[in-house]
Amino acid sequence: MIAETVCSAVSAAGLGIAVITAYRRRFLAAARLAAYSLVPVGLVMTGVVGWLADTALSPTAWAGFGVLGAAWLLFTGTRAVERRRGTTGAERRAARRAERDTVTPAATAPPLGGTTAGPSARPATPRTTTRSAGASEDFSDIEAILKKHGI
Repeated sequence: MIAETVCSAVSAAGLGIAVITAYRRRFLAAARLAAYSLVPVGLVMTGVVGWLADTALSPTAWAGFGVLGAAWLLFTGTRAVERRRGTTGAERRAARRAERDTVTPAATAPPLGGTTAGPSARPATPRTTTRSAGASEDFSDIEAILKKHGI
């Protein structure tokens, strides 16, 4: 009852200001003020104000807002964790599917050419902890790139 009275008073005051504005020959501003001042009366007539008053005083409604807030926190929290990991659920499922469907290299068939000359045909060289001639060959490529760039 009080809410309807306040809304009616606000609308009447707004319409009065709109009339004064129109008297000053500012018709566009007066029409805009009239439109804004009719909104509270329209809300009262449609029942929105009564619904809001009932909702604001209802403990069940406030509990519902609390549940909605908890759901929002859960959604935003899970999104933050996904962003921190850098993946989404669909990407993780695709990665698991790809791991399950891949075939190990040992299980593949030999090449169709019939030759077995490849990395497995070379004799294995023992690794040493000191620098050998092979290690200096690897660094020669790097040195050439550095010299090319003037470093």
